[in-house]
Amino acid sequence: MRFVIQRVTNSSVKVDGEVIGQIGKGFMVLIGVADTDTKEIADKMIKKMIGLRIFEDENGKTNLSLEAVEGELLLISQFTLYANCKKGNRPSFIEAGKPDMAEEMYEYIIDRCKEQVPVVERGKFGADMKVSLVNDGPFTIVLDSERL
Repeated sequence: MRFVIQRVTNSSVKVDGEVIGQIGKGFMVLIGVADTDTKEIADKMIKKMIGLRIFEDENGKTNLSLEAVEGELLLISQFTLYANCKKGNRPSFIEAGKPDMAEEMYEYIIDRCKEQVPVVERGKFGADMKVSLVNDGPFTIVLDSERL
């Protein structure tokens, strides 16, 4: 499982020109799922993401968590996080989770996050989405379950 976490001042996602999710200060998270991923892996990734202390405190140090700043989440599925570009110039996506399983895992992640974070917005699984964000910093963290 891979999460690309971007600390944002605001972010939104559109489908067919309509905003379907938007947040203020918080994390915009791109989520990639592999066939080998489980709910246990998702729980570990969520715990790590929510616990990240990457917001600035009163001294300008990155020391505050999402909860401490009353941050929000925008969670977006993105199978292309599993692109394999080793051969040629056309990426292969065979390492990405099968759609049914990946969607189930995406929904699980959203539900678990809603248990811990008051504002959780989302994209639409499998849709052509247009994502806008103001990356605060810029500050981007990549979490890979194989490296946790």
